[in-house]
Amino acid sequence: MYKILFFITLVLSIKTGLSQEIRISGNLKDATTAAAIPDVVVRILKTDIQTLTTPDGSFELKGKLPDGNQTLVFSKQGYLGLRLPVSLHENQKLYLEYIPLEVDLAEANQSLTLISLSDMQLNEDEAARDNVVSGLLGATNDVFSNAAAFDFSATFFRPRGLDSKYSRVLINGVELNKFNTGRPQWSNWGGLNDVMRNREFSPGITANDYTFGAAAGTLHFNMQASSYRRGGRISYAYANRTYTGRAMASYTSGVTQSNWAYSVLASSRFGKQGYVDGTLYDANALFIGIEKILTEQHSINLSLLYTPNRRGRSTALTQEVIDLKGNKYNPNWGFQKGALRNARLREIQEPLAILTHNWKLHTKNTLTTSVAYQWGKTKNSRIDYTGSTLVINTNGQESFLGGARNPAPNYYQNLPSYFLRFDNPTAAQYQQAYLAQEEFTTDGQLDWEALYKANQTAATTGLNTIYALQNDVNSDHLIQASSILNSRFSEHLDLDARLSIAQLNSANYAEIDDLLGGSVWLDIDSFAEDDNTTGGDLAQSDLQHRNRLVTEGDRYKYNYSILAFKASAFTQLQGSYNHFDFYTGLQLTQTNYQREGLYENGYYPGTQSLGKSEAVHFTTLDAKGGFTYKFNGKHFAQFNAGVLAQPPTTNTVFTNARQNNAVIENPLAENILNMDASYIYRSALFKARLTGYYLDFTNGSEVSYFYTQSLQNPVIENGNALVQEITTDISRQNLGIELGAEFKVLPTLSFKVAAALSQHTYTGNPKVYYTTTLVNDPLVFGDGRVKLKNYHVSGGPEQALQLGFDYRDPDFWWLGGSLNRFANAYVDVSYLRRSAAFSSDYDGLPVNDYNPEIAAGFLQQEQLDSYYLINLVGGKSWRIKDYTLGFFALVNNLLNTRYKTGGFEDSRIGDYRSLQEEQNRQTPLFGNRYFLGYGTTVYANFYIRF
Repeated sequence: MYKILFFITLVLSIKTGLSQEIRISGNLKDATTAAAIPDVVVRILKTDIQTLTTPDGSFELKGKLPDGNQTLVFSKQGYLGLRLPVSLHENQKLYLEYIPLEVDLAEANQSLTLISLSDMQLNEDEAARDNVVSGLLGATNDVFSNAAAFDFSATFFRPRGLDSKYSRVLINGVELNKFNTGRPQWSNWGGLNDVMRNREFSPGITANDYTFGAAAGTLHFNMQASSYRRGGRISYAYANRTYTGRAMASYTSGVTQSNWAYSVLASSRFGKQGYVDGTLYDANALFIGIEKILTEQHSINLSLLYTPNRRGRSTALTQEVIDLKGNKYNPNWGFQKGALRNARLREIQEPLAILTHNWKLHTKNTLTTSVAYQWGKTKNSRIDYTGSTLVINTNGQESFLGGARNPAPNYYQNLPSYFLRFDNPTAAQYQQAYLAQEEFTTDGQLDWEALYKANQTAATTGLNTIYALQNDVNSDHLIQASSILNSRFSEHLDLDARLSIAQLNSANYAEIDDLLGGSVWLDIDSFAEDDNTTGGDLAQSDLQHRNRLVTEGDRYKYNYSILAFKASAFTQLQGSYNHFDFYTGLQLTQTNYQREGLYENGYYPGTQSLGKSEAVHFTTLDAKGGFTYKFNGKHFAQFNAGVLAQPPTTNTVFTNARQNNAVIENPLAENILNMDASYIYRSALFKARLTGYYLDFTNGSEVSYFYTQSLQNPVIENGNALVQEITTDISRQNLGIELGAEFKVLPTLSFKVAAALSQHTYTGNPKVYYTTTLVNDPLVFGDGRVKLKNYHVSGGPEQALQLGFDYRDPDFWWLGGSLNRFANAYVDVSYLRRSAAFSSDYDGLPVNDYNPEIAAGFLQQEQLDSYYLINLVGGKSWRIKDYTLGFFALVNNLLNTRYKTGGFEDSRIGDYRSLQEEQNRQTPLFGNRYFLGYGTTVYANFYIRF
C-alpha cells in the first residue's frame, strides 16, 4: 500500500511541474434579486484551491494547475450548490461576470428531514416501520428526490421499495449501519440538525468518494469543524407530531488565526405525548467538534456525539380497535397515581467519538483516516406477566405456580369480538360483548394499579412477584477504522480507494427494571411443560443457577454476546470528458459472526446454548459501473449497473439467539442485481429526470418470531406453540419508473410534478422451516416451500404522485404546497398461511373438506385504500445588521385525511379451518393489524443566525 502511495505521489509531483499559473475571477448574484452574495465558498474540484466571495460578491482564485478542463464549485448555506465546468489554458485570465445562485427552498425542509429520521425510528415497535426512513436519505436538488424526502416519506413510502438496510450512512468516512439489523440507528444523531448540513447523497450505486455504495444510496456527513461556516444559530420549534418542543443552540468558530476550529451544539426535544396518545418524548443532544490544522498538509479532527433519548412507543392495531378507539389510540399506557405511564419505552444512549486525520499528500492526492469508538445501550421495556413460585412436593418433585393473563387492554379476550366468537351467540354473550365494548371505549388503557395490587396480594400469600417491567438490553462496544484515498491521476481520471475494519462485541440480555411493588422474581420459564424425569430442568433459564431469584437491576431469562467482524476494501475509477463520464468500482468484504451463550438454557443444555457457537463467515465481492452521456449542456443520459452481495445480519444468522446457538441452515449472502437508466433535461426554465429501474434479489433470508395456534403437527397440542419461522431462498423483483420535473413560469414561481410507479413482487417460492421448544427437530410442512410467487412485497405505497408549487418573493418570504396521491399499498402476508400447514389438520393429515376456491379467497392479499394528502410549507426571514431572523412552518395532511400506511396478517391462526371460522364471524378475533398515518400535523421553527 505504501509503495502504491509513493508511486502516486511521485507521478503527481512530476505533473505539477508541468502546471501553469491560473487566475479566475467573477461575481456571485442572487438569481431572483440580483443582489450580491458574500461568503460563498468558491473552489476548484479535486484541488485545495479555494476562496470566499467578498461583501460585493466578487472572488478571485489563484494557483497552479495543468491546462485542460476543471470544475468550479460554489456553495453557501441557504443556496443551491452550483458546479460550473471551465476550460483553462496557459497564462489565461478567466473572468465570469455574472454567476447566479438559486435560493434553496428546501433548506428548511432539510431541517425537518433530519428531525424525522430519528422520530420515525424511535416511534414504532415494529421493525416494519423502522425501515422506511431510507426515503429521507435522498434530500437533494432533484425534484423527485425532494418529493420522496419531504412529502412521500410521511406515508412510509420507500423509494424503489427498498428499506434502509440497503443504504449506507457515514460520518467522517465511518460507516454507521448496525450489525444486528443492517440499518442505521438514526437516533444516534437525532437533534443535531445544525451540524449535519454538510451532507452528500449518492443515489443508488452511483459513484461517491467515500465507499462502494448500496442499492438505496449512500449518505455521507462531513462533521469536521473546519467545514462549517463561522457563526451561531439559536432556534425553537413547536410540533404536534412526535414532540411538542425543541430548543437548539449552536456555534462554529471557523478557522482561527492559530489554526484551530471548533463547533458546538446542544439541543433538547420534549413532549408528554405526540400525535399518538401516550408517546412521551425526552431527547437531548450534544455535539463537540475540534480541529487543529497542523500544517498545510495535515490536520486532526475530533467529533463527539451524544444524543440520549427516551421515547414511548405505539403499536399496530386491528380494525376492531380502530373503530372503537380511533387512530390516536395507544394501548401501551395508563395512569398511575394520576400520572401517564407507558409500559413500552425505548431508551438509547450510545455516545460516538471519531478521530480523523486529513493528509494532503499532494494538491490532487488526499488520504483521510478515521478511527471511531461507539459504546452504550439500547433498552426496550415491556410488561412480563409470567412470574411464578417454586413448589416442591413431599417426593421432592418441582412444580411452578403462578403466571397471569396478558394485561394489555387490547388483548383479544378483552374485546367484544371474543364474546361473539361462536355461531349464533346467546343473549348472555351479547350482554358480555356490550359490557366489554363499554369498558374498552370508556377506558381501554393499561391498569397499573391492578398490577401493583396483584403483586401485593401475591406477597401476602407467600408467592413471588407476578408482574414486572422488563428491559430487553443491547449493549454494544464497536470500534472502527477506515482510510480513504482520493486521487486525481489526470484532468480526466480520478481514483478513490478505501480500507476499513470494524469489530463489535454486543451483550444482549433481559433485566428486571421494576418489580411493580413486588420483592423478588423466580427466573424460570413458566410455560415449560416438564415431565417427571426432568425435575423442572426444562423451565430453567440457566441450568448453572437453577431456580434463581432476581430483583431489580438483575439479568434474567437470557444472556449472550454477539461477536462480529467486518473488513472491506474498495476501489473506484472515475472519468470525465466533454461528452462522456464514467465510473467503475469493486469491493471485497469479509464478514464474520459468532454467538457466545452465557446461560445454559433448560431446553438446550450443554453447548447447544452455553459457550461459543460455530463461527459463520461470508466473503463477498461487489462490482458496479455506469456512465453519463452528455448530448449537450441540456440533455443527458445515464446508466448504472451493479452486482452486489449483502450478508444477512446477526438477527437473521442466529435463529433463536436468546435461547441457543442455532445457526440458519446454509447461510448465504443475498445477491442483488441493480440496474437503472435515466434521461435528464436541464435548462434555466425547465428541468426534468425520468428514470427506470430494475432490482432483482435472490438468496434472501428472514427470521420471524410469533405465537401461533396453527402449527399443525400431531406432537403439538392443538397447534399451540411459540415458534421461530426461518425463511430462506427468498427471491423478489422491484420494477418501476420515477419522474421529477420543475417548470419556472416566473423568476419567483415554479411548478413541479413527481411520480413513482412501481411493482415489487416475490418471484419464487422460498423455503421455510419452524423451530420450537416443543419438538427437537425443525418442522417442515409439505415440500417445505411458501407459495409467495406473484404476491406483493409490503413496504408502503407502490404509486405516489405529486403536483406542487414553490414561490419565493424578493422580499424574503416563500410558500410551497403540494397535492399528493398514494395507492397500491399492501399488507405483509403470513408465510405460515401459505405453507402446507395451511391445508393440514392437527393430525398432520390433509383437511377433508378443503375447498380450493374458498382457500384462494382466504389467501388473497389485502390492498389498502388509496388516499390524498395536501401539504403546505412557508417562511420569512429578515436581515438586521449581522443577524438573520426567520421562521418557517409546515402543515402536513391539511385536510386531516385518515389513512393506513401498511399492515400485516396475524399468524396466530394460519390453517384453513381456523380461517374459515374467522370468516364466519362478524368481527375476526385475529384480523390484520394496521399502521396508521398521522392526521393534520404542524411544525413551526423560529431562529436567529449570527
